[in-house]
Amino acid sequence: MKWLYNLLDDFIGLLFPRTCPGCGTTLVRNENIICTECLFSIPVNNFHTETDNPVARLFWGRCVVEKAASYSEFTRNSRVRSMIHNLKYRGITEVGPEMGRMYGYTLKSSGFTEGIDIVIAVPLHRLKQRKRGYNQSLLIAQGISEATGIPLRQDILFRSMKSNTQTRKSRFERWTNVDGIFAVSGAAAIAGKHILLVDDVITTGSTIEACVNELRKTDGVKVSVVSLAYAVM
Repeated sequence: MKWLYNLLDDFIGLLFPRTCPGCGTTLVRNENIICTECLFSIPVNNFHTETDNPVARLFWGRCVVEKAASYSEFTRNSRVRSMIHNLKYRGITEVGPEMGRMYGYTLKSSGFTEGIDIVIAVPLHRLKQRKRGYNQSLLIAQGISEATGIPLRQDILFRSMKSNTQTRKSRFERWTNVDGIFAVSGAAAIAGKHILLVDDVITTGSTIEACVNELRKTDGVKVSVVSLAYAVM
């Protein structure tokens, strides 16, 4: 019956071709969500193995972060940029969990996630999430949680105020735009815990900084940070 399934799959592919969110090429049989070329050509960094890396340095002197890493670089013509754009603005939601799982397996195998108790995504304001239909960072966090086995919590960190888009803002404007907009619900659930905070892209680090400072108001909380990409400034 496998031949029949393959024939049906090929027929559906002709009518509704599946394309790779990284490069736009048509996916062939046995390719799932992301094409083989993109899987092998995305420049994956090793920040998860380096204490001193560009993402970690963003937070030095600003907030206390245990460890920080990103999967790849967010540059103008990068495939990761295309994937995140398709995830955020074109509703190709399956990209989030898939990339999250890929990164999660890498983080787990390297020992980066050892000692981490909870995975939390950087939240969207409820109105923005309702308009978009989903939180892209949460989808990535779901994949990381699945790959690492670390439980995901969606009920801890939330945006108490709506902020304007961070696009085209200066570093100072980004910081003032997110200052004081996050809050924690049910602090007892994270007391003494090590949290892995997940975002899609880290640019200046202002959003992460605001989240970390709010989470660390709870006794004994430690925070590590990861993202799918960091923007090279």
